[in-house]
Amino acid sequence: MSEQLKNSERSALANKNNDEIHLLDILTALARQKKILFTVPLITGGLAIAAAFLIKPTFSSTAVILPPQQQSSGVSAMLGQLGGLAGAAGGIAGLKNPNDLYVAMLQSRTIADKVISHFDLKTRFEVETLDEARKKLDGIASASSDKAGTISVLVEDKDPKFAAELANAFVSELSNLTKGLAITDAAQRRLFFEKQLVAVKDDLANAEIALRKTQESTGMLQLDGQVQGIIRNVAQLEGTIAAKEVQLNAMRSFATNNNPDLLRLQGEIQGYQAQLEKLKTGKLSKDGDFMVPTGKIPEVGIEYIRSLRNVKYQETIFELLSKQYELAKIDEAKESSNIQILDNAVPAEKKSKPKKIIIIFLGFIGGVFLALFLALTRDVYLRSTQDEGSQYRWNVLKNTWRGKNN
Repeated sequence: MSEQLKNSERSALANKNNDEIHLLDILTALARQKKILFTVPLITGGLAIAAAFLIKPTFSSTAVILPPQQQSSGVSAMLGQLGGLAGAAGGIAGLKNPNDLYVAMLQSRTIADKVISHFDLKTRFEVETLDEARKKLDGIASASSDKAGTISVLVEDKDPKFAAELANAFVSELSNLTKGLAITDAAQRRLFFEKQLVAVKDDLANAEIALRKTQESTGMLQLDGQVQGIIRNVAQLEGTIAAKEVQLNAMRSFATNNNPDLLRLQGEIQGYQAQLEKLKTGKLSKDGDFMVPTGKIPEVGIEYIRSLRNVKYQETIFELLSKQYELAKIDEAKESSNIQILDNAVPAEKKSKPKKIIIIFLGFIGGVFLALFLALTRDVYLRSTQDEGSQYRWNVLKNTWRGKNN
């Protein structure tokens, strides 16, 4: 009984070992298919060598530029005079990394289309549409910035001369594009102040028209001098009337009421009194008379001061914006020409691609893995054909593949 139990345990252990994949079994299978192990890597390695020598070499050309640097002018001090506008104008500056902005411009469709048109790349790439040409162009040209602050334009092509010309063309088109766009801080400030100046000009013109209408309706042209003149005239009239009345009273002591001199003196006094009354309580004249009645001076003065204050306010804003606008134009002129070419692209003397050693190495390595796969697969297949159960399964698979019923 105990002997039967031991045999049963040995049989169970053997079956368990048969279900597991042993390393020696794998090596044995590979040994049986050693021809594949040697043949396949040789074939793939040979193909890799042939491909490495048949692939056309690619040449790389790089143009390096130094983008405009930010100008540190005395604009900040003057911006402080603008209060809230300074925040708006200052907010325009420093929003973007200049290098990233120029890289984006180099990758823009505008520059790509100009380069495609200049070199007739649709014909060179043998494509029919601009979209296809742009994709082809993206595949051979790239732009990037480095930590040092320079921007590189890299072009790869089979023709080293064409690669260099294309890289330089990107730089040239970038320079042309920057002249028409408000890219720099100064250019954006100039554009901002330009728009503000247009609005302030309109406000100033409206304020001047309102002041002119006030002057026409009130007769008040200059508050200080005009008021002093009016008061002086009133005082002179009052003094003249008082003197004439004294003269009239003196004349009545010896002249009758029909005396011509007395009548003339009375007429003069009445004329002065009428003129004085007009200065004090008369209506405002709209025919250009600048003699404002003294009773209307406070009301007219307030209206005049408000109109004049609005004009002065708009003049001050206009003057400050004009200064900022001129400074921004000067800074823009300085920065616009500062795209400097550090290195022009030149035709490469040596190819950059392909790397023959890498291709050959990958060909052999890939062949080794492929050989392992094929060797194990073939060995498993051959062994399965020797087993009755597996033969039955293979026949079922063949018939099913051929569409026959089993």
